[in-house]
Amino acid sequence: MKNLLLILLAVVVSTTAFAQKNVGGVTLPATENFDGHTLQLNGAGVREKLWIDLYAAGLYLNQKNRNAEEILNSDKPMAIKLHIVSKLITSDKMVDAVTEGFEKSTNGNTAPIQNEINTILGFFKEDIKKNDIFDLVYVPSKGVVAYKNGKEKGVVKGKEFKKALFGIWLSNRPADDGLKNELLAGR
Repeated sequence: MKNLLLILLAVVVSTTAFAQKNVGGVTLPATENFDGHTLQLNGAGVREKLWIDLYAAGLYLNQKNRNAEEILNSDKPMAIKLHIVSKLITSDKMVDAVTEGFEKSTNGNTAPIQNEINTILGFFKEDIKKNDIFDLVYVPSKGVVAYKNGKEKGVVKGKEFKKALFGIWLSNRPADDGLKNELLAGR
């Protein structure tokens, strides 16, 4: 009986160890449920600039995948979680960074989705503080649903927009190459 309890305890402890991931001083859950879709953490890392951690990011997919192009082109539920870990991030800096990210992910061709980009940028214009959490969730039947601290901010439709948005982190010209590799780690 004692051995059975020790085995059970070992299973619980090992399961709990894989239930979340610590990055950038925050803990990201192993799974998230958005709009009835359970997504699992594909990978996580930290966006940094000049050795300063800006935000922890987690990529959530319906199944693990290391192929960025496949992820960008899929029409399956997915999410990117951005947990702000720096007091240096302001609304203006976030809008500038996301705008630059769209420029890179579309190779400068933002015109076809500019209205959608303007809408998502509006969600970042509210005051941003350390420990704010943004969830950008693609639901095929809806579009990209944006949440800030668990509260829905709005929806932006379009698969091409979704591809450009997730391309900020996963395209051939991502915001941060190291972060892209961590998001695709599949661990």
